[in-house]
Amino acid sequence: MENEDYKNIEEYIEKVKLLIEKKDEETLRALLADLHPADIAEICNELEKEEAIFVFRQLDNETAADVLAEMDEDERLDFLEELPSEIIAKRFVDYMDTDDAVDMIRDLDEDKQEEVLAHLEDMDQAGDIVDLLKYDEDTAGGIMQTEMVTVNENLSMPECLREMRQQAENIDEIYYVYVVDDDERLQGVFPLKKMITSPSVSKVKYVMQKEPICVHADDPLDDVAQVIEKYDLVAVPVIDSIGRLVGQITVDDVMDQVREHQERDYQLASGISQDIETDDSVLRQTSARLPWLLIGIAGGIGNSMILGSFDTTFAQHPEMALFIPLIGGTGGNVGTQSSAIVVQGLANNSLTAKDTWKQVAKETTVALLNATIITLLVYIYNFVVYGGAATVTYAVSLSLFCVVMFASLFGAMVPLIMERLKIDPAIATGPFVTIINDIIGMLIYMGITVFLT
Repeated sequence: MENEDYKNIEEYIEKVKLLIEKKDEETLRALLADLHPADIAEICNELEKEEAIFVFRQLDNETAADVLAEMDEDERLDFLEELPSEIIAKRFVDYMDTDDAVDMIRDLDEDKQEEVLAHLEDMDQAGDIVDLLKYDEDTAGGIMQTEMVTVNENLSMPECLREMRQQAENIDEIYYVYVVDDDERLQGVFPLKKMITSPSVSKVKYVMQKEPICVHADDPLDDVAQVIEKYDLVAVPVIDSIGRLVGQITVDDVMDQVREHQERDYQLASGISQDIETDDSVLRQTSARLPWLLIGIAGGIGNSMILGSFDTTFAQHPEMALFIPLIGGTGGNVGTQSSAIVVQGLANNSLTAKDTWKQVAKETTVALLNATIITLLVYIYNFVVYGGAATVTYAVSLSLFCVVMFASLFGAMVPLIMERLKIDPAIATGPFVTIINDIIGMLIYMGITVFLT
């Protein structure tokens, strides 16, 4: 779809709906023929189930499979629930790459998964899908595909070319040619340029690139993404625990997974406990947002109880109440900044377990600088407004210093502890740190104020 047409996607949706209403199959097929599968998928995401089914009837099997793979997960699952298992298997799965098929089948319940697999005519494909379903979806094995070109290291150039041609007939895209030994263990990558420049009598093992960059099937997706980014790869081979080639991961599949993880982490950091979309039901959105809101209310009530126990202090120094938002807000901001930096370091592996105390020391130094600057600025302001003898001048400044120090160290330590406990550290950048910092900040503020009065 051209850019101008893409901006008018709503117009396409309206055209499609109108043609569906008129049952004008011929015109609809002509309209869909000019669109990319991703654009058709975007249209189907906005249609009712019955309308989407009508659209899919106008598509050939290969296009239909590509469109289904591009649809949003929730809309795709709703669509699949309306279809018999046999149709899913023979109309879609048969024409999908294994990684796309696994992504789709994994969303189905176990009974329907078994029904779909039972209707597959290609037993090799069914076996590959069953094997891939055993991997965790957040690992390399969970997103890899088994469609790839492999050649034996002992083949000559003419034999290699014949083998590549034969395998390529059933593969849409060829990124690399992988070289294996007699036991299917990965030995190297065969550059296509070598096919042209090497003598025909040469064997593959003499011209291949040895010790190729690869990942293991149980490697987490973050590690896979970093390997692809570091070495500028469009695909990376996947091996099992004994070095056998079991699949490959393409850069587009990794980027899709990285984007989904980033969205999930962003929602966790915002205090949303489930993966939701803007078009999800009101009930689902409410259930995803409410838990942390309730925890926030509990924290707010705790703060109120703390402040209520110091009513005599506020009676003597009413100006102290003016700085409650300053103490709470500064502590929350500082804690969120510290935790965000640590979470980012953990995500891109620039921060490891051996660097923990180094990071804590650095965070302490930064906190000292920030706390000193903030304290001096607030002290100067209060000195000018309230005078050097006023309790508020010293109490607020000392409290800010202590709160900034605590919030910085707390914000840095929480994600590190969560990482050790195998809990997503992204939670630490959200309401959790803010709520704790508010409560501790008020205790520090009130404690220092009472001590100075």
